[in-house]
This record gives sequence, C-alpha cells and structure tokens, in this order.
Amino acid sequence: MRRDEAGYAVTHKPARSAARPGAGASGILPRAAARPGLLLAASVIGPGLMVMLADTDAGSIVTAAQSGALWGYGMLLPQLLLIPVLFVVQEMTVRLGVLTQRGHGELIREVFGAPWAVLSVATLFIAAVGALVTEFAGIAGVAELFGVPVTPTVLLAALLLIGLGLTGGYRRVEYIGVALGLFELFFLPAAWLAHPSAAAMVRGLGHLPLGQSGYLLLLAANVGAVIMPWMVFYQQGAVIDKGLRPGQLRGARLDTLLGAIVTQLVMIFVVVAVAATIGRSGHPTALQGIPEISRALEPFLGFAGAKLAFGLGILGASLVAAIVVSVAAAFGVGEALGYPHSLNRKLSEAPHFYLAYGLALALGAGVVLTGLPLVHLTIDIEVMNAILLPVVLGFLVALEARALPRRLRMHGPYRLFVYLATGSVIVVGLVTTFHAVLG
Repeated sequence: MRRDEAGYAVTHKPARSAARPGAGASGILPRAAARPGLLLAASVIGPGLMVMLADTDAGSIVTAAQSGALWGYGMLLPQLLLIPVLFVVQEMTVRLGVLTQRGHGELIREVFGAPWAVLSVATLFIAAVGALVTEFAGIAGVAELFGVPVTPTVLLAALLLIGLGLTGGYRRVEYIGVALGLFELFFLPAAWLAHPSAAAMVRGLGHLPLGQSGYLLLLAANVGAVIMPWMVFYQQGAVIDKGLRPGQLRGARLDTLLGAIVTQLVMIFVVVAVAATIGRSGHPTALQGIPEISRALEPFLGFAGAKLAFGLGILGASLVAAIVVSVAAAFGVGEALGYPHSLNRKLSEAPHFYLAYGLALALGAGVVLTGLPLVHLTIDIEVMNAILLPVVLGFLVALEARALPRRLRMHGPYRLFVYLATGSVIVVGLVTTFHAVLG
C-alpha cells in the first residue's frame, strides 16, 4: 500500500480533473516544493491569510465596535493576548492538514469514529450558519448605509457567492477572497482619523472591569469572535486543496502567523476608532447596526471616513468570510460523511459538497431577510461560538496527540503552552458567558 510522507496510507483515487497541479488528498497531484526562500513562502501564502481575514468578519467587527463604544480601550489587552492563542490553534490545524493530507472531519472519522465526526460537523454547521447570518447582515447593513435596497443586494450577493464556488476552483476562490478581505485595511485610516490618545490607550490596557456582567459578556463574545469552529475546518481543508506538502510546512506556519497578526490588528483598529470617538463621549452607547455606527462616527471622521472606510471594510470582511464559512461547511460535511470534497472538483464529481455549500449560503441569507436586529444577533452568535469552543478545541488537541506520528507532535514547553492557552480560552469563554448570562 502506498504511503505519504507522514506514513499515512493513501486511499484517495485521483479525480478525473487531476491534470491541474494543486491539492493532494482531494485528488489533485501535489505541486513540487523545491522553491527556495521567498519564492517558497509566496507559493504557500493564502490559506492562513484568507482564513484570518475571514476571522475578522462582520460579526467580529460589530463586536469590536460595540466593545469600543461601551468600554473604550478596555478591550485592547484581550485582543493582543488572543494573537498567540489564535496562532497556536490554527498552527495545529495546518500541521494536521499538511502532514496527514486529511481534512478535519475526515481525521475525526478515522481516529474516533463516524458518530464523533457527525457530532463535530453538526457543531460546525450550526456555527457556520450563524456566521453566515452575520455576514449577510453585514452586507445588508452596508446596503442600507448607501441607500441600496437590502433584499436584492443580499440575494445578489448569495447568488454571486454560489456561482464563485461552482465555477472557481480553489486557487481562483483564494485570490478573490484575499482581495476582498484586504478591504478590511480601510479600518486603519478610520482609526488614524479618530486621533486616539496614546495615554488613554495605555490606561485602557490596564482597565479590565471583570466584575461587570456587561463587560464579561462582550469579553466572551470577543473570544468567540476570534476562534471559531469553521476556521479549523476551512484551513485544514484549504492546505490540502492548495496542494501543500510537508516540505512547505514552515511557509504555511508563517502564512498563519501573518494572518493572526493582521486579523487582530484589524480588530484593534476598530476598537480604537470607536473608543476614540463614540466611547470618549462619556455616555456609553449600545450600537444597533452598521448605519448607526457610521452615523455616530461621522462627526469625528467626516463623511468619507465614516461611510466609505467603515462601509467598505465591513463589505470586504463580510464577503471573504461568507466564502470561507460556506466552503468550511461543505468541507466538513464531505469529510465526515465520506463524500468527495474539494473546490477543485466539478459539480458532477462532488454534488454533496456543492449542495452543502449552497445550502449554508441560502440559510444564512434567508435568516437575514427576516429583518432580525444585527448587533444583538451578532453578540449572541459570537457568545454561542465561545460555548462551542470545548468541542472544537477538544477534538483539535486530541487529534494532534493521536493522528500524528510521535516525532511530529508538540513537545516540551511549547506543548504545555498550547494546552494552557487552549484550556484558558475554553474556561474564559464558558465562565464569562455563564457569569454574564446568570449574573
């Protein structure tokens, strides 16, 4: 029986479309990894950056804006502390994908059995639909901000995203997703135009009102907004669809580190922009939607800074996240149930994959068109993500300890740090959520 570099039996048969270079376990022949230095790094960048740009989705941005409006700079320190946590979680995902050439749901099925894989994917699909609700709500909010009819805008966005998945192939989807995600950098000039006080920011780093239930609820939401179930499924599947091999693992890690820093910087830009404007008024204000956030920022940032920067940032974040979340849901369903699952396959070759992809998008768009309030719904969904973290991170850590050969697992102080980091995130997410809800 033929085995791959990590010692795993290769059981996947090549797809009929295997003429293109690209993804290992999904049926496409791997790309050679003998490129030196910067060329090698450039060839692997994409999955980590894209999933991290999607991490700073519409829900995360609204959560960060709400944090800045209600608690000023008091949420800056948690954003910084989450950078290494986010990296080590997704680094495990990358290592599992590159070294085993198996997706996350597929590994759970092989190591722990089909029932556990179904449980994991059920968790994924709930989180994915919840996330897509916030993405389409973000698109609806931008449409409302610019005076464009909401219903046709949301429907058009859903149809375009479905069409992209059906006609793209992994590499085209990645290029378009990263390009859309870079619109989030518009939050940088918004933070700059807000003229934040450096002294106030330093004071905010030490101001953590952990005794207040409102702060704890937003802290749980921020934790849930940073580490989400669909991120694990997407990146582990994406490194396979892209064709990354063990010799490219170092570059894939750098891609993940770059993405972790960028996504948290975007969150910090949003917190700073809102804290330096709405938050400094002395009257904490609960924000009700994207148009309201923009109107509240306009006296400080001007029309262009408030409407264009914030609107375009939200739009880019919503679109890249909608792509990643729906693909993650399709990856997970295919992996857990044993169906073909790859963007490099045609519709006729992977009908279940594309059905799950389209269904997730349709459900997310449909819920938004009911007219539910964005901000309250967003906070609730991010808190739900925090509650789901024990399932997601529990499987991830267990797979790292069992699915990889011993020499390729974490060792020593790094292993201890990862266990402490993931355990702390689980505890913080659960404790702050229940304390806030019950208190």
